[in-house]
Amino acid sequence: MSTIIPQCLWEVGATLGEGALWHGAAGQVWFVDIKGRRLHCFEPETGAKRSWDAPGQVSFIVPVEDGGFVCALEDGLYRFVDESGEFLPLQQVEADQPGNRFNDGHVDAAGRLWFGSMDDAEDRPTGALYCFDGRVDGRDVRRMDDDYVITNGPAVSADGRTLYHTDTLAKRVYAFDLLDDGSLANKRLFTELADGGYPDGMAVDSEGYLWVATFGGWRIDRFDPQGRKVGEVRFPCANITKLAFGGADLRTVYVTTARKGLSAAQLESQPLAGGLFTFRAAVPGLPQHALRLQEPNQK
Repeated sequence: MSTIIPQCLWEVGATLGEGALWHGAAGQVWFVDIKGRRLHCFEPETGAKRSWDAPGQVSFIVPVEDGGFVCALEDGLYRFVDESGEFLPLQQVEADQPGNRFNDGHVDAAGRLWFGSMDDAEDRPTGALYCFDGRVDGRDVRRMDDDYVITNGPAVSADGRTLYHTDTLAKRVYAFDLLDDGSLANKRLFTELADGGYPDGMAVDSEGYLWVATFGGWRIDRFDPQGRKVGEVRFPCANITKLAFGGADLRTVYVTTARKGLSAAQLESQPLAGGLFTFRAAVPGLPQHALRLQEPNQK
């Protein structure tokens, strides 16, 4: 892994690039710029680039099983219509926490959406981990864990039995047992970063190894299922935020980065900061699942 040299696909200059997503059916890479309030789409086959303005801090985007996308703004979940650029309200979450915003999201093999909230000022432990199963009866959004300043991840193991979630400021990645009914049990420390930087977005490969982007760490780390670091991929910029396995063989990795927090001098020395990167992995990742959303008029 130390010989991998990531290449910048799009010098988009995102303030806080996040949420890298491979949409295999369309052959597209989707990602967000949270602080820039933008959604981006890149097509590797043609090099086509598209962007949309968001009405707030858009933190992640995931595909929906029956078509389209769901994303998060500061006050909850929205349907995103790429043809029109519309954001249609779907489910309000944390209406009682105006200082919070949402961060990372992930859909598991059962079609459930896992996502976290955080204090936008990155100071108070007001963040939580949520699960949304897409059901019509109340559109159930469950609060699964709390007391986070900055949440990140989440990701699910290759066998679907473990959910990983990050406490970024504590530099810790936790593991939970993920039960068949979507409940969590047995929270435990999976790994703690010791090499500098803060754990950010994550992805699991087909061998069950966890890849963790590091904000301020210039790299992505790879951990075995026991939480031991076994390799890393270095980048030409410091703030690495999220990765997604894509391409026809799921071995092409797409990575978002950020300019947030960098001084003028640092930005000058890191001209590709905020760009979308790619590299080839020796092992494939796992397929991207879609949210099983049931609208109110569906039965």
